[in-house]
Amino acid sequence: MTAPAEQPAAEPEPPRRPAGRHRRLLRVAAFCLAFTLLVAAGAAWYLYRHLDGNIHTDTSTSQELKRVQSERPAPAPTSAANTSAENILLIGTDNRGGDNGKYGRDSGTQRSDTTILLHLSAGRDSATAVSIPRDLMVDIPACHRAQGGTTTAQFAQFNWAFEFGGAACTIRTVENLTGIRVDHHLIVDFTGFKKMVDAVDGVEICVPQAVHDKDAHLDLKAGRQVLHGEQALGYVRARHGIGDGSDTQRMDRQQEFLASLVRKVTSTGVLLNPVKLYPLLDAATSSLTADPGLDSLSELYDLVRGLGKTPTDQVAFLTVPRRPYVQDPNRDELVQPAADRLFTTLRHDGKVAVATTTKGGTAPAASVSPSATTSPTYRGTTADRDSLSRCG
Repeated sequence: MTAPAEQPAAEPEPPRRPAGRHRRLLRVAAFCLAFTLLVAAGAAWYLYRHLDGNIHTDTSTSQELKRVQSERPAPAPTSAANTSAENILLIGTDNRGGDNGKYGRDSGTQRSDTTILLHLSAGRDSATAVSIPRDLMVDIPACHRAQGGTTTAQFAQFNWAFEFGGAACTIRTVENLTGIRVDHHLIVDFTGFKKMVDAVDGVEICVPQAVHDKDAHLDLKAGRQVLHGEQALGYVRARHGIGDGSDTQRMDRQQEFLASLVRKVTSTGVLLNPVKLYPLLDAATSSLTADPGLDSLSELYDLVRGLGKTPTDQVAFLTVPRRPYVQDPNRDELVQPAADRLFTTLRHDGKVAVATTTKGGTAPAASVSPSATTSPTYRGTTADRDSLSRCG
């Protein structure tokens, strides 16, 4: 009888980790994760509150505009998707106080150095930025002064409105001039502009000829170059040491620079990169004064997000049609009927066509339209056009 085969000896089971130790490790991992998330959330909240707190709120302007509510134009039309067109007045001031003292003596007054009426279409499929010359002769209404008292209504150059009665007086002057309701306003000073340019590591432009302007703190060679804060500010503000010294050419440079800035922000993914976006937001908000409808980070983000949906070839920059004032060539007046047609187009949320140059040089302020139903083409540019091509 054959003996049964020997069964292989069973391998000893590996020692089991005590269940209590396993649970402790899970608890430690969960605590670390929760702590990390808490710190991240706290840091995000701190950064949000910091940016939100940077913005100054201009309540006095809103109060003054409510006082004259019956005199203001009707709000912009609403689209089929129940979204409204918006008109935002961007005001760059020549305030010389504080960090801006290096740009001149603080005389106790300030005027609007740059004013742009930004029209956002109801569908956000187009945006039109219209520069208003500071030397344009306009009817300025009677305005309340910040220090008390009221000015008399008068015919004067446009940038006096800000000196007379701040943003409220400027908004009322723009509304009287254009018939367009201003929904919001943003005020940026010199320091804020410089910080925004530096936050995106400068903006590349084409300088057609060498520039030497002591008043603007500007010394540039001809050709392609990247301008940072101080130089960029001097470039967009210079008049007498560059070109023909006209305010029109200064506004052209501002429009080209802003178009390049828009391209820089969108092409490098700044809006989708928190590391790059935060310095830009910090720079933009630290020197910003806004009305109560745009004085929070969430409201500004919604505005920027809406603009982010607009194709760059539909973001137009132009100057209101103007020419030398007949009684003083150092001042401007509107070219009619081109100006009124521009304002009517924007009031009805229409698109505006712009052109940079013609074969003979600079494009006209507005071309003659062959049909009453066709909008004229205005001299300007769009955010997708690269002015660097002029330098080869």
